[in-house]
Amino acid sequence: MESKELVNLAAQACDEKRAQDIVVLDMSDVSLIADYFLICEGSNERQVQAIARELKNQAEQNGIEVKRMEGFEQARWVLVDLNDIVCHIFHKDERHYYNLERLWGDADNVTVEGLER
Repeated sequence: MESKELVNLAAQACDEKRAQDIVVLDMSDVSLIADYFLICEGSNERQVQAIARELKNQAEQNGIEVKRMEGFEQARWVLVDLNDIVCHIFHKDERHYYNLERLWGDADNVTVEGLER
């Protein structure tokens, strides 16, 4: 699966669990870390965990290796590493504090088709 398809799958998985403010940044020209960052938020710890769990399940069902998942127990900032895609699932209070969109402001936003919001 190519990176663009994978980021769409990841965004859809997050959207299915009602993740809010889903943003995808094209990191290919600004960082060697990943091709894309997906950033979203949940309104409480249980929702953050549900989003991360759904993302992991969808990736595995599509034959994508989840290289690492960090922060799941605390559910304040869960990082899911899908190799070329790094997904940041924040608790709403933490997202504004870290403000990754501003930190990586040189990255272009990517439109993901079919999101409910």
